[in-house]
Parts: sequence; C-alpha cells; structure tokens
Amino acid sequence: MDERLIKPGLPQPPTFDRLSDERLYRKQRLAAAFRLFAHFGFDEGVAGHITVRDPEFPHQFWVNPFGMYFGQIRVSDLVLVNHQGEIKQGDRPINAAGFAIHSQIHQARPDVIAAVHAHSLYGKTWSTLGRLLDPLTQDACAFYGDHALFDDYTGVVLEMSEGERLARTLGNAKAIILRNHGLLTVGHSVDEAIWWFITMDRSCQSQLMAEAAGTPIAIAPEIAQLTYTQVGSHYMGWFSFQSLYEMIVCQQPDLLE
Repeated sequence: MDERLIKPGLPQPPTFDRLSDERLYRKQRLAAAFRLFAHFGFDEGVAGHITVRDPEFPHQFWVNPFGMYFGQIRVSDLVLVNHQGEIKQGDRPINAAGFAIHSQIHQARPDVIAAVHAHSLYGKTWSTLGRLLDPLTQDACAFYGDHALFDDYTGVVLEMSEGERLARTLGNAKAIILRNHGLLTVGHSVDEAIWWFITMDRSCQSQLMAEAAGTPIAIAPEIAQLTYTQVGSHYMGWFSFQSLYEMIVCQQPDLLE
C-alpha cells in the first residue's frame, strides 16, 4: 500500500511479547467474526467456517464447533485442530468440509493467518454465474486482479484432494469464488480476512443490482489497479475491520468469555 495513505495517528496491527496474548487476540477476533456473521445474516444452518492459525503451533488452527449458531459462539467455544484432523483442544466436533478446505489452504499458504467461508446470500448467488467480479465500484477494486474462480462444483467438499485443488486454484490471491457454492477469503489476520469477506459479499450484491438495472460502466483498468493499491492492502483490510469489532464487542460482550 502507498504509505502516504497511512496518516500519523492511525492504529496499527498490534505486536505481542507473549504467544498467549497473541493467541487470545486471535481467538477474540475469531469469536467476534462469528457474531458479526450472524449480525450480517451470513449464517445458513450449519454451513460456514472461519479458521485462524495458532501463533505457537502454526500447523494447528482454531475453528467454530460444528452446528453451533454463529450468534452464540464465545472464545471458550472455539476448537483447536491440527492438519491431521485431530482435535487438540475442545470437546465438540468440527465441520468435515470446513476441515478439508481450510487445512489445505493453511498448508499451501504459510502467509495465511485466517480463512473465511460462508454461504452468504449475495456471494452464493453471484457464484452461480461462474464469473469474476468486475471493477464497478471503489470497494470492488480491492479484488481487482486478486481473486480467483473455482469453476467446478462436485458436491460438498469432503475429500482432501478437493480441498487441495481449491487451494491450488486460490494461488496467492486474497479471495476465490466457488462456483455454485459461495465465497472464500483469506488474510494475514482474522481482521483482514473477515473484512474481505464482508466487502466481497457486498460487491457481489452491488454488481447483481447494477446488472439487473442496466449496463454498468466499469472502472478503467489503470484506475482500477491504482484503486486496488489504495483499498486492497493487508493494512486496509485490517483497519476496515476495527470499528466493526468495537461495535460487536460493545453490543455483545459475552463473546469474549
């Protein structure tokens, strides 16, 4: 990102002296993410999963317990699982499809701290078109040249080989559209990955509405690329989430328990 856009006084991602403090930070953000997903209506029965890599054990990640409503998840409910599917902490099962997808992404992308997938209404609707998003708005430019299309649907992802294929298609991008399925985003923090999912779903909604109303005018490639550098950085993803985190913790402080 252009450092000129980071004005003095803006908050910065925290650093930690103790791994236990960093773990708590990540788990608090993860629990807040589930509450926000319930708030935004991204819950769909038992579908959806968000993971965050453990800072001490990078081959393990925290995830939501299978079947628990997003709007009731607390820090203490989160489950720790390794890449072999063994639950290291927690006493509830996890989503098998979520494990097949997220374990492969975390293994393929050491830079990814968090990965997000849910069956949000506009994301799954857009996915049926089998297309990448166009740079129609400033917000959509966060994904310009930085999202992929998994142009195949073979049922619920339960096989590790399918998760591996998905991770390979994602490549180094921040997001992927899973045809006939929905959206998946990743980030260098829980905060960033969650924000990309929220704004990507809204960008899907925006393009669906624009195309239903007429013929939208896309942003020129050179301007879309410039705008990407302004709104699509790791920092902007992290920063954009902070006010949402403060809001949901203020409204639902029990999530921190």
